[in-house]
Amino acid sequence: MDMPETSGWDAITQAMLTLYPDQTDPIHYAPVLSYRMGGNDPLDGISIYDGGSYYHFVTYGFSELYEKESQHAAYSGLGFELTLKLKKDGIRKRDKEYKNICGILQTLARMSFEDGDIFSPEEYIYTGQTTGIDADGSSQITGFLTMEDGLGTMDTPNGKVQFVQLVGATDAELKALVDGKTTVSALLEKLPDGLTDYTRDSIL
Repeated sequence: MDMPETSGWDAITQAMLTLYPDQTDPIHYAPVLSYRMGGNDPLDGISIYDGGSYYHFVTYGFSELYEKESQHAAYSGLGFELTLKLKKDGIRKRDKEYKNICGILQTLARMSFEDGDIFSPEEYIYTGQTTGIDADGSSQITGFLTMEDGLGTMDTPNGKVQFVQLVGATDAELKALVDGKTTVSALLEKLPDGLTDYTRDSIL
């Protein structure tokens, strides 16, 4: 039996290994039933690497993980994968927060697969919710800014893939963006580490 082609998947893993060469077996979450088989979660997997002061999440599934299927030769699938760096400080139940972030990433994937949403750097994701995105809903972080992850854009056998990093933002920050009182780039300059920090207050 021939093994399935996994060149797109392998390219993501190799990119993460440039940052974490000793972490060859990261924590990994995958849906019980794949999206192709009728499951509810579009992403085939999410891996979590230990970045020291934060956990580095990376998705598998916005790009083409297996054979080339799309007609866009230059880009793999939707042309990006999402990452998130969750600051360890303030996390009380690690596994609970792992699963919570994975659930958020799968929700964003459904927005892409079902509604055609594309996530690019220097945008914001605002749903109007006022409760925290953390598992207990107690933080001030209610949505996200986006920036290019330090991994940048890579070439794969299926086309280019850009790593787009989510950065947690507060309700006040997101409302200021909606009202045109600030810009994503201005906020990101004040959040230079790009971490999603459940313990921080609004910078506005």
